[in-house]
Amino acid sequence: MNTLDYILLAAAAAAVCAAAVILLLERRRERRTMEALDKMLNAAIDGSFTESAFDESLRSAVETKLARYLSASEVSSRNLNAEKEKIKELISDISHQTKTPIANILLYAQLLGEQALPGESASCVRALNAQAEKLSFLIGALVKTSRLETGILTFSPSPGGVGPMLQKAVSQAEPRAREKGVALSLAETDASAVFDPKWTAEAIYNLLDNAIKYTPSGGKVSVHAAAYELFCRIDVIDTGIGIAEAEQAKIFTRFYRSPAVAETEGVGIGLFLTRQIVTGQGGYVKVSSAPGKGAAFSVFLPRKE
Repeated sequence: MNTLDYILLAAAAAAVCAAAVILLLERRRERRTMEALDKMLNAAIDGSFTESAFDESLRSAVETKLARYLSASEVSSRNLNAEKEKIKELISDISHQTKTPIANILLYAQLLGEQALPGESASCVRALNAQAEKLSFLIGALVKTSRLETGILTFSPSPGGVGPMLQKAVSQAEPRAREKGVALSLAETDASAVFDPKWTAEAIYNLLDNAIKYTPSGGKVSVHAAAYELFCRIDVIDTGIGIAEAEQAKIFTRFYRSPAVAETEGVGIGLFLTRQIVTGQGGYVKVSSAPGKGAAFSVFLPRKE
């Protein structure tokens, strides 16, 4: 190997070393940049981010844009909170302003119903009382729905057995079941879940009320609960008219009323509320049904926080 070969070999080795050093420096600079960005994002998350002195570097430009974004987000957050407060006040006003008139209408209708009235007048009083109760339920349901959708009303899930909650919902539905001649039963259970007892009881009651409404006299409505590894499953099963497959995705939408039950009393908001309550706690609702073969609504509640 002559001198020229040694020179070329040395030059190649130097070039390789220089390339390795440049690559190492680039990686180190990239790592410092990523660490700086990570620090900036962590500061943005905990609210302690501040823009450093401005210079012509790319990092400074990113800091400036992040500061502008956070400032705009803070303004948007304040505006959103202000809108929520306005909606909260409006809902509160509606609830307050309608509660007393409706209560008075119901009271006067009850007093009139206790009087000795002609047949036609007595029929009108009963109709007045029924419509006032329907209006009271509708306004209450709309207020609850609005609070849930706007985030004004929140849930407080905690670990516990579902048995007492189910018993409360079933006890609330029993009078209507007896009045209609529908057998209502609750299977004993020691299943547990993470849930808000008050709101979950309302969700289950809505399912029971719906089941009783669409189950003819002599039919059955049963409630069962079972615990799995991740979820607790609560089934509300009836022997009612059933639901067509094409409508099963629609029944959970607000105010949906199937043409098949257009003559039945209802406003189409109970199932919508049930889904809002259950999904708001990290669960979900399923339905299995066929026309003429009853329906089974299944509520899945998480078992871990």
